[in-house]
Amino acid sequence: MATVMEIKDLCKTYVVDKRQINVLKNVNLKVDEGEMVAIMGPSGSGKSTLLYSISGMDQPTSGLVKFGGKDISKMKGNELAELRLEKMGFIFQQMYMMKNLTILDNILLPAFESKNGGSRDEKIKKGEELMRKLGIIDVADNDINEVSGGQLQRACICRSMINSPTILFADEPTGALNRSSSNEVMDELVKLNNEGTTIMMVTHDSKVASRCSRVLFIVDGNIKGEYQNDASLEDKDRERRLNNWLMDQGW
Repeated sequence: MATVMEIKDLCKTYVVDKRQINVLKNVNLKVDEGEMVAIMGPSGSGKSTLLYSISGMDQPTSGLVKFGGKDISKMKGNELAELRLEKMGFIFQQMYMMKNLTILDNILLPAFESKNGGSRDEKIKKGEELMRKLGIIDVADNDINEVSGGQLQRACICRSMINSPTILFADEPTGALNRSSSNEVMDELVKLNNEGTTIMMVTHDSKVASRCSRVLFIVDGNIKGEYQNDASLEDKDRERRLNNWLMDQGW
């Protein structure tokens, strides 16, 4: 299986009031094509910083982040912005969308920014196909305040997939949702993963993490442990085993 991302000796340091804070400390990690990886850990452990540093949203202090054969940690400006637009998708806990646009128009924004993906009509058709696939085509013309939280997050998934990214990054994608909506969103992410999309997500929810193929547990900027979920188990058994492992890690 091909390696999508390779992270070597990744460090991220902030200076606050002349005091050096080492948020990430020599993190080493590989992500293979088709994996669905969850990053877990206590508050302040460096989960989101790791996700942002390897996705090009934040600049690491040192180390290597290899994606598509290139060290993206050394990229600047337009080159990095183009890589994120064309090769990466992003979903966040806060569902950022333009208030003056419909749901479909919000989904299409990255496609219209891209130089690839065909004509304007082809891009619109793809946006509608994604909405249909995720069960929200009936709200295509709605404003963002006219849909439920679960529908809005599924629209965010559509937007993240509009340019057919190699990898999808998600930071607490179910954190603002109730359990029912959370399950719906995870169902869609699992489907995308089963179709070949590589996914990395930060989550505090063991139920969410139990649906991923691999779980990384990070403490004080280091990956303390790694757990492989058993896909052959029932959901409850998989979650129970993961919780037992997390308790062993100090969760």
